[in-house]
Amino acid sequence: MSENAAAPEGPAPEGQVIDAVPQNWVDTLAPAWSRPYLRLSRADRPIGTWLLLLPCWWGVFLAAASSSFRLFDLWIVIGCALGAFLMRGAGCTWNDITDREFDAQVARTKSRPIPSGQVTVKQALGWLIAQTALAACILFTFNWAAIGLGILALLPVAIYPFAKRFTWWPQVFLGLAFNWGALLAWTAHTGSLGWPAVLLYLAGIAWTLFYDTIYAHQDKEDDALIGVKSTARLFGENTGPWLRGFLISSVLLLGMAIIAAIVPATDRNVLALVIALAGAWGFGWHMLWQMRQLDTEDWENCLRLFRSNRDAGLIPALFIALAALL
Repeated sequence: MSENAAAPEGPAPEGQVIDAVPQNWVDTLAPAWSRPYLRLSRADRPIGTWLLLLPCWWGVFLAAASSSFRLFDLWIVIGCALGAFLMRGAGCTWNDITDREFDAQVARTKSRPIPSGQVTVKQALGWLIAQTALAACILFTFNWAAIGLGILALLPVAIYPFAKRFTWWPQVFLGLAFNWGALLAWTAHTGSLGWPAVLLYLAGIAWTLFYDTIYAHQDKEDDALIGVKSTARLFGENTGPWLRGFLISSVLLLGMAIIAAIVPATDRNVLALVIALAGAWGFGWHMLWQMRQLDTEDWENCLRLFRSNRDAGLIPALFIALAALL
């Protein structure tokens, strides 16, 4: 079930960000001193952590489906979850530092901690370093190839906040950053990169173009006023055909990744392949459902559908995990 985007009843907690999940744990349970920092990390909006984590789980589960589950895979699953929370938080903190002037001019983002004065840029930088250091501790438990990929991941993360200044396709840079975990988790299991992981990565990028174009429609009017580029502004009334293209691309690439991983595995039966491919099929149907529900002129509708991609990404993750257990 997707998270409700409706505003909570009664007065909002002090400092709450406009598009935060109603009655989230940060605004209701976290100590007051920690709330601005957790808001910087988007801990009050967990969908981003899910979208960063799910390609990691696709990678480790598909790697296991190509060979077998190992005890260390449980740590990869858990470590990726912790790392996704920390690195999503670090990435969002970096994004808010670089975008603080833009955020102050956009209705949906002016309540974020830096433009609203809850934290200073210096404090945000300290929080960024702390989160990155903790994530590095997790990364260093993996093999050397995965560690190298984890370090390389910092490059697209660093570039992404600037992409909307020079290209109409900043969602591509977000996809490069958010789906890196598919490469890393596959490599953490296998010790080296393989074509299935690359295809999985490309499938994730197409998926990111799908869901983040929907997300970007929330801000298209403000973005136009301040000169920020996005695929939502680029596609405009032609968003539907583009989304269909991203849907088809993501499902086809995901299916190709599954076939490339499982078919060469001589100890895998046909049932494992069928179950994994059923996950790709369900993934596509969920995105088709989103398109049928989409109203690009309704920001609450866009936010609700964007958040529903947690469920979309969980479908292939669960089916591929089941195939790996056979």
